[in-house]
Amino acid sequence: MRNHSSINLNPRSPLVLDTRDLPRRPGALRTVNRVAPAPADLGLEMIGVPEGADLTLDLRLESVSEGVLVSGTVTGPVEGECGRCLRPINDSLTVTIQELYAYENSTTDETTDEDEVGRMQGDLIDLEPTLRDAVVLALPTNPVCREDCPGLCPECGVHLDELPADHTHEQVDPRWAGLSQLTRKEE
Repeated sequence: MRNHSSINLNPRSPLVLDTRDLPRRPGALRTVNRVAPAPADLGLEMIGVPEGADLTLDLRLESVSEGVLVSGTVTGPVEGECGRCLRPINDSLTVTIQELYAYENSTTDETTDEDEVGRMQGDLIDLEPTLRDAVVLALPTNPVCREDCPGLCPECGVHLDELPADHTHEQVDPRWAGLSQLTRKEE
């Protein structure tokens, strides 16, 4: 899912972290608290974070011997559609992220596959792939508006919680339809 290609990162992008003011000695720490707009297509088919929605980033950047460890939380709104009754879902989601971003030409950079750890580009970290992985994995593949949502009546399509308890649709197997005529004549 990750793409750590060598595209040039824009240090002004809200999901790009600049580590120039973080000393490259193990234990150095910096916090990042910002609100960033959500990128496009952040979610699944039935639920996701709307493009441009405010994502609250509460992160710690910590220098370690091989790079920068980014950890913290990202909180934002999610919108979607209930998989049972098709009602809209409006909720919020908080995900925890933790990712090591290796310094260029570090031992970790040289000894791991490209998709095993994040890669820094100079002093810049692209947070979007890590954020995307965390959010998509936290979202339900079949979202529901509430845990006990009964869904829709398969015959008439009305919300089951809006129908009376004795709601039914008489279904007669066409092979037995002739017999149903016999019972009606006796009444």
